[in-house]
Amino acid sequence: MKRTTLESDDWFDVLLTTSDAQAAVMTLDPGQSTGGPDNYHRESDQWLYAVSGAATATVDGEPVSITAGDLVVIEAGETHELATDGDEPFESLNLYVPPEY
Repeated sequence: MKRTTLESDDWFDVLLTTSDAQAAVMTLDPGQSTGGPDNYHRESDQWLYAVSGAATATVDGEPVSITAGDLVVIEAGETHELATDGDEPFESLNLYVPPEY
């Protein structure tokens, strides 16, 4: 068994990894974004659970609003970018299947 908390001092931090999956936390400050039109994971699906805040995910060119409590899957090969909405940080728990980082 492996165990950790969802605490990190970095904007992105891989917390746990097995041979089949990986868990990471991400915090984007207001006005911050990550990814872009060329960003994708070749072989990994990214399961993103929004812990707090709000963001816009642009997946394969289509914008989608994400708020706390939402669970989305960005499938392997889909280009994607996340950008915060509002004045609060956007915090998420991300599972990569299989591991990406």
